[in-house]
Amino acid sequence: MTAPDVFAPARLGPVELRNRIIKAATFEGMTKNALVGDELIAFHRRHAAGGVGMTTVAYCAVSPEGRTERDQIWMRPEALPGLRRLTDAVHAEGAAVSAQIGHAGPVANGKSNGLPALGPSRAFNPQALQMLRAASKADIERITKAHADAALLAIEAGFDAVEIHFGHNYLSSAFLSPKINKRGDEYGGSLENRAKVVRGIARAVRDAVGDRIAILAKLNMDDGVPGGFWLDESLRVAQWLEQDGGLDALELTAGSSLLNPMYLFRGEAPLREFAAAMPQPVKLGVQLVGGKFIRSYPYQEAYLLESARQFRAAVKMPLILLGGVSRRETMDLAMAEGFEFVAMARALLREPDLLNRMQAEPGTRSLCIHCNKCMPTIFSGTRCVLA
Repeated sequence: MTAPDVFAPARLGPVELRNRIIKAATFEGMTKNALVGDELIAFHRRHAAGGVGMTTVAYCAVSPEGRTERDQIWMRPEALPGLRRLTDAVHAEGAAVSAQIGHAGPVANGKSNGLPALGPSRAFNPQALQMLRAASKADIERITKAHADAALLAIEAGFDAVEIHFGHNYLSSAFLSPKINKRGDEYGGSLENRAKVVRGIARAVRDAVGDRIAILAKLNMDDGVPGGFWLDESLRVAQWLEQDGGLDALELTAGSSLLNPMYLFRGEAPLREFAAAMPQPVKLGVQLVGGKFIRSYPYQEAYLLESARQFRAAVKMPLILLGGVSRRETMDLAMAEGFEFVAMARALLREPDLLNRMQAEPGTRSLCIHCNKCMPTIFSGTRCVLA
């Protein structure tokens, strides 16, 4: 069977995309007062004009305490006019647009938000230097409904898709992790119990929106943390999500924003830049022990492919390959191995028009060197972003 052309139109659930390339969700740091402004609209318009099939707006929290910090957008009626302007701008350039929705959970900064950060269990958050409150059953029910409400708002705002965040030890991902989830109730212990939150959210979103928009989920293949969520359990969760019928595609990711962030990105760990961007006392902590938390991992093209192949063999639903996709050969390899879409981040941050040039000349090379110095800038309020 001939592999599809990555630049040919493709269907994602109910949505027709002009190609199979998705701009992955990246923290833009451009939502002052938790609202969309001109800068964020221009950012996504550039990527749409640059040739992506769909761009992803990150990170759209489903509730105020689910933000990583207070200026991060959260889905509410006040945000609707700006979101509508953004989707109109992207559509005008011929691309589709997705809203990444989720709850940061233990990754949220409770001090910045002025609200307690939630986790599966009570624990200390070393990043925010505060205790997490264990989510109650009422919290879980409220947050599940908030995902459905956020997806409905996304439809009203003109989005073509939502991407539910089940990765990086945000709240849903933290429930999956046996290292973080120490509960003794129906949401802890066995994998079946730990997976109830992600399965319940996916079902709630599907029940709310039907087939009016595409529903994706970003799922950790593994946390990159000893004792954390690992590949064997993730494969089973992916199979359950497929059986439940709530999703149109899975985007496969890895790593923990809480415990091992560089496991996703690979490449250099810019410790000096991270320290410079942080307030005290976090700055001092990064300077003294940052190397134990912000680790360096060797970069290579398609560095998540080996793990992702196991998911391709285990499920039939469309899969999106993420991680080290910056060359046309890598995209073609993903298509040949049965992945329906690829997701790109850092290469497009460096060159928003890379895809247009790559389509015109397949030998075009990305200028991104994966130095990862774009990451710390989200903490200093400048324009670059975190992939």
